[in-house]
Amino acid sequence: MRVFVDTNVLLDVLAERKPHYDASAAVWLLAESGRLDAAVAAVSFTNCWYLVRRFGGAAAAGKALRLLRDVFRPVDLTAQILNQAIDARLDDFEDAVQYHSAVQARAKCLLTRNVDHFPRTPIPVLSPAEFLAANSFR
Repeated sequence: MRVFVDTNVLLDVLAERKPHYDASAAVWLLAESGRLDAAVAAVSFTNCWYLVRRFGGAAAAGKALRLLRDVFRPVDLTAQILNQAIDARLDDFEDAVQYHSAVQARAKCLLTRNVDHFPRTPIPVLSPAEFLAANSFR
């Protein structure tokens, strides 16, 4: 199953943010094991690098980038995605980029902790906990 993972889910794992860590880490492990085809926006790499470097230092940021690269498939940021995000009627531009990257990736769902920030569309938007509860991974 192809899913799209929002930056906040990645940061939950990289920064071990409680109480969100467990569900986000479970999604990460499914992607790492190949049980999920997990895509992320290319801008998630820069967002994660910036935040991990700011709070954990350059070495931690470099390690985070290598982990992301080895587990997740980046969705290129294209002019089309930028234009769609700019023209979207979403309050948050970064969420619009995430959403249109998920569409470009042909994801079956978008995983985020900010479910209410995204439009109701054919792509289900779920929290990691909701996704895990709705799917059986044995």
